[in-house]
Amino acid sequence: MKLLRYGPAGQERPGLCDAAGFIRDLAGHVADIGPDEISPAGLARLAAIDPESLPRVEGDPRLGPPVAGTRKFPAIGLNFADHAAESNLPIPDEPVVFMKATSCLQGPNDPVVIPRGSVKTDWEVELGAVIGKTASYVAREDALSHVAGYVIVNDLSEREYQIERGGTWDKGKGCDTFGPVGP
Repeated sequence: MKLLRYGPAGQERPGLCDAAGFIRDLAGHVADIGPDEISPAGLARLAAIDPESLPRVEGDPRLGPPVAGTRKFPAIGLNFADHAAESNLPIPDEPVVFMKATSCLQGPNDPVVIPRGSVKTDWEVELGAVIGKTASYVAREDALSHVAGYVIVNDLSEREYQIERGGTWDKGKGCDTFGPVGP
């Protein structure tokens, strides 16, 4: 099941992509795709809906962020040896965890705003895990039971802000629009 949100920014509607690649409108069943809908019970309710019974959305609407109500956007840095090498940074002993501001979230084709003074804007394609139920101190063997799904993330960075100016990575990673997600 491929869930999505479509429509103008700030006015997205819930939908799903059917097996033929068409967008189907879920608004008759849910108000949005948010925390309740990506919970295990919410996903089970949505999976029980026959996509063919849903109205087909005509045209080529804008795709928004696939999930509304995101409260956290944690990320892991230097998680590939090649990336650490190209960044001239050592492979860390512990994961480099940083937060991207939720204001960076937007649809996959929305315009990116390059911050004033940027000289080293960069991007990486990442796999995002959408967490569908509260997770805190989860045992490794139970971790995947908390994952509601996966999404493509375009992780944008301003490398000078992030690396050369000292301090935390957040200032180069969390700029508004620096997290297009989906489809």
